[in-house]
Amino acid sequence: MKKLLLLTIAIWYLTAGCYSQTDWKSFMSRQDMTWTRLPQTWYEAPFMGNGSMGSYICKEPGKNAIRVDVGNSMVHDHRTDDASIYGRGRLLIGYFLLHPVGEIKSGDLRLDLWNAETTGCIRTTRGEIKLRACVTSESPYILVEAEATAGEKEFTWKFYPENTDSPRQLNAIRKGNKNHLKKDYVSNPAPQLSARNGLNLCWQPLLAGGGTATAWKEIRKENTSTLIVSNAHSFPGTEALQKAETALASLQEADLPVLRKAHREWWHNYYPQSFVSLPDKKMENFYWAQMYKLASATRTGGGLLDNSGPWQVLTPWPNAWWNLNVQLSYWSVYPSNRLELGMPLVDAIGNNLDNLINNVPEPYRKDAAALPVATDFTLTGATVNVPGTEKKAQVGNLTWICHNLWLQYRFSMNESILRNTLYPTLRRAVNFYLPFLTEDKSGKLHLKRTYSPEYGTAEDCNYDIALLRWGCNTLLEASRILSVDDELIPRWKQVAEHLTDYPQDENGMMIGKDVPFSRSHRHYSHLLMFYPLYLLNAEQNGSKELMEKSVEHWHSLPGNILGYTYTGASSLYAAFGEGDKALEKLNGLFARTLRPNTMYMESGPVIETPLSGAQCIHDMLLQSWGGKIRVFPAVPSQWKDVQFKDLRTEGAFLVSAVRKGGKTSFIRIKSLAGEPCILRTDMANPVVKAGNATLTLQKEGEYLLDLKKGESVILTAAGGNIPVINPVGGEGENYFGLK
Repeated sequence: MKKLLLLTIAIWYLTAGCYSQTDWKSFMSRQDMTWTRLPQTWYEAPFMGNGSMGSYICKEPGKNAIRVDVGNSMVHDHRTDDASIYGRGRLLIGYFLLHPVGEIKSGDLRLDLWNAETTGCIRTTRGEIKLRACVTSESPYILVEAEATAGEKEFTWKFYPENTDSPRQLNAIRKGNKNHLKKDYVSNPAPQLSARNGLNLCWQPLLAGGGTATAWKEIRKENTSTLIVSNAHSFPGTEALQKAETALASLQEADLPVLRKAHREWWHNYYPQSFVSLPDKKMENFYWAQMYKLASATRTGGGLLDNSGPWQVLTPWPNAWWNLNVQLSYWSVYPSNRLELGMPLVDAIGNNLDNLINNVPEPYRKDAAALPVATDFTLTGATVNVPGTEKKAQVGNLTWICHNLWLQYRFSMNESILRNTLYPTLRRAVNFYLPFLTEDKSGKLHLKRTYSPEYGTAEDCNYDIALLRWGCNTLLEASRILSVDDELIPRWKQVAEHLTDYPQDENGMMIGKDVPFSRSHRHYSHLLMFYPLYLLNAEQNGSKELMEKSVEHWHSLPGNILGYTYTGASSLYAAFGEGDKALEKLNGLFARTLRPNTMYMESGPVIETPLSGAQCIHDMLLQSWGGKIRVFPAVPSQWKDVQFKDLRTEGAFLVSAVRKGGKTSFIRIKSLAGEPCILRTDMANPVVKAGNATLTLQKEGEYLLDLKKGESVILTAAGGNIPVINPVGGEGENYFGLK
């Protein structure tokens, strides 16, 4: 009877997922950012977003006012006569200032992640103003509720439209940077302010046509004010005006609780898609801030994850950057089981193939395509140069972003992504390489001069050699899966088999043939064969030593060691099972470059570096390259207790695991697609605790599980019990914000 009861309980845990009892509201309150002094900049402030619209709140520097910014990642310029980052870049919109009656003396704020709201209190010489703000998830509004004491009830709101010229141009003017100044730049028309039917409107027209509309109204009731803002963009027409106006025209005070309820429900459904808890409070806070940031910045139907997300400010980088930034931004989407956030990238590539084709010189457009360094959301940018010339031919960007599409496919096993988007795009990306390969006397294929991002040109450039090798192997695999008899299969096989080895010297990987890595450089483009491509990996003799030598040399040259230099090194070490070194490098991001709100800034704002930091954590906890699920492959020795639930792997498996006292005690795997399941674990003598799967030892630490689609299995150490997955670690001060 006792055995039957235990079996019943095990099946209940297995099928219902009841091995997790997380109190999400309480758990997420541990992750909130808190401010005991008021922020004054983008990289200090609490930020909010719904995937396209965004806002942040801070004290306006030099003014006695509180700023509520208006952002929208869909707002772009569309100049047909200028496809550069000046003519096709993101644009600023404007901001509201709350002008209090008295002088601001102090304030506090809290970014409530569970409800995706910012709350706080502003204290002045005349009283207090309590704030509550959000960007509604299910509707296009910024809502700011302000409740004042008697002495502050006459506070006012005012909208200040921004200059709609290129932020790169404006940033260059402000900083006196002549190198970034476009001399023949023509300004967009001035914003137009108006009011009608009880609404305030701002129309920001563009030279190219279309424009941006912002509409707002204030509902005032005694000492409480609710500011409601909507924003829309259109091109080439002016329908954005009607869209923004319509969004506000019928909205009444009674509708606000409904909006807030739908907003909160969206976020309450979003977070539990997976669960991660770490013994390091700082790292745990950081991780969940990135999960919040992801869904604030992008989602299905929303904006692409570019350098700024929906929080555009003056910057030299007001576009999508394709030689590293977009790729890194999306990596944590896949293992965190939040695949819907990756669809804007899939759609951007799939819907703009013609523009990708037009990015290569005309003679190659029949069967090739490419991505320049920077584009707008339609992937329109400068023409990519031809390899083999003295010009910078940065060819690999499209192939690299195709690796992200491959991850979206592999983590979902959604064959339509492979068939309709990845295969035709990668085929053209690889085709742009093929005319520039030459064969030496030994039969090895060599690539003419291309450009390693931000470093220099070289023959057999490692950036491109790694991506070309991966691209050919992936096309061969994709054609097999799709049963496509492509005429280029023999050529892909030849390239995969005969492409030259990676140029290297006594310091590890070089930039390319005859070009050593000899100066400080933030990019790790010359190391992609190790990560994220895993062409050289931990299962190959000598690869680990080569990786370590390359990374140590890369970091030994001071001067340009910046944020993603640390996150890249962290993931590289994690790929080879070096958890302590992976954590050491990730801590380098915190020590030098991470900002109080987990944003990142060099000469302008960029969001990819912290997002890639979340991927470093994933890489320590779970890896799935090479057709194998690796549970706790690179956990730092100081992380004795770690728990996660429903992280996702390649092959579309959901994996949950518990590590206690430095030992793995529990693993649950659910197959969503019926793919082959090979598990690598350090669990001592694992046994099947629940589920019908058979566990077959392949070699030490590696097991085959015969899981069918929809089936789950629970493994524990011999004699172990099924634990309840709950937060690890104790309470403590919330780490991020301003104290």
